[in-house]
Formats: sequence, C-alpha cells, structure tokens
Amino acid sequence: MKIDLNCDMGESFGLHVQGNDEEMMKYITSANIACGFHSGDPHVMRETVALAKKYGVAIGAHPGLPDLVGFGRRRMDCTASEMKDFITYQMGALREFARANDVGIQHCKPHGAMYMQAMEDREVARAILEAIEEIDKNTIIFAVNNSVMLDEAVKMGIPVAKEGYADREHTADGSLVLTRKSGNLDDFDRMAERVVRMVKEQKVVTYDDQDASIEVETICIHGDNPDAPKLAKSVVSALNQAGVEVVPVKQLI
Repeated sequence: MKIDLNCDMGESFGLHVQGNDEEMMKYITSANIACGFHSGDPHVMRETVALAKKYGVAIGAHPGLPDLVGFGRRRMDCTASEMKDFITYQMGALREFARANDVGIQHCKPHGAMYMQAMEDREVARAILEAIEEIDKNTIIFAVNNSVMLDEAVKMGIPVAKEGYADREHTADGSLVLTRKSGNLDDFDRMAERVVRMVKEQKVVTYDDQDASIEVETICIHGDNPDAPKLAKSVVSALNQAGVEVVPVKQLI
C-alpha cells in the first residue's frame, strides 16, 4: 500500500519568512510551490524548486487568487476566463524555474479560496482544468472527495488525486473544513493514526464526531504551522509502521 504526502511550500515573500521548507522536504513526497499571486516571489520560487530537487521531492504548482494581502484566502468574483489565465500565468512562471533545474511539474493544487471555489463551482473547476489541459494534460490535479473538480477532471480525462488532510478536519462527504472547528489538533500521534486510518480503512472521523468514508491518494500537511515538521515525522513513522510506503503521487495515478 502506498500514499503521497504533500505540503504547501515556498510561501515566504520578500522579508516575510513562512514555514520551514527544508525540514519539511525530509518527509514529504510532493511539494505545492506558491507561484507569486497569494504568496511567494521569484527568488523564493527558485530556491524552493532547488530544495525539492535536492531532496527528491516531486514539484507541483500552487496557484492562488491575486490576493497577497489576504493570502489568497478571500473569495473573488472572477470570470472563468480570468481564472483560466491565473492558472496559465502562474504555472508558466513555475515551469521555467523547474526547467532551469532540469525537473518537471508533476501536479497542480490550487490554493485557498481558489481551491474551495473549484471544489464547489463547476464553471471555476472547468476553467482551471481547461488551462491545465492546454498546458499539459498529464498534469495531476488535486481535489477533495465528492467535489465538482473531481467530477469534471474525470469527465475530461485529466488525472486527479483525491486529497485528505492530516491537520484539517473533514466533513461527512470527505471534503475539507477550511476553518478549524474543534481542538486536539496538536496531538501528533493521534493525528498520525487518523492518517493511517484514512489510507488503510478509507475512514475518517469528522469535525462533529461522525464516521465518514474517504478515499485518498495524497495527504496534505500544511507547512505554515511551526510544528509541521513534528507532525510530518509522526505521520511518516506511523505510515511506515503500518506498512504504507510514502511515494510521489505520480506513482499512484
């Protein structure tokens, strides 16, 4: 049994440093690299791509809405054409840094509000997928269970990885709770065991204590928490003890 671990990275900007990217690279297999709209800058993008190559971590684009002030977490009323151009522009920027390091782009995981809009709004999902199809139809898109993004990707023949979360909560349909609703998210052993159960049993306890079904090919650990490396270490250890191999998502899709 195998699973991918992904992390949002390269989210520092200018003098603002966020996350311990190099430490997280020791545990993850796929890096979602910010492309400059919600955070990240050219210097940080170059460094993060180089780090991923150093540690053998697969590279993915992490495009967001053009909202540096709100860190891309505020919804924007954009046309489908605008959404498509946001993806094309940001993936193009990352692709050149990847090319300079002689590596490719494995996947795309939209950030924050763009991600959530794409899971719920079929027009937004379709716009993002059309951009990916034009850039490279073999690019893997990340999506939550039972989302319109997942549905549209399957229809279009674009490879899609179903995503679960180590450090966020889930709803009854396997989707993400963007804002944490309960405590106990600093118990790393408990969180790691939850990940193991998602992978091996396809089950997760929701934020309101319901037992829900979930399918996962990739698990996200957010890197902006100072304790993220501790959680990542616990998750990898628990997965290994359970006989689960951690590999880049391209080996699963």
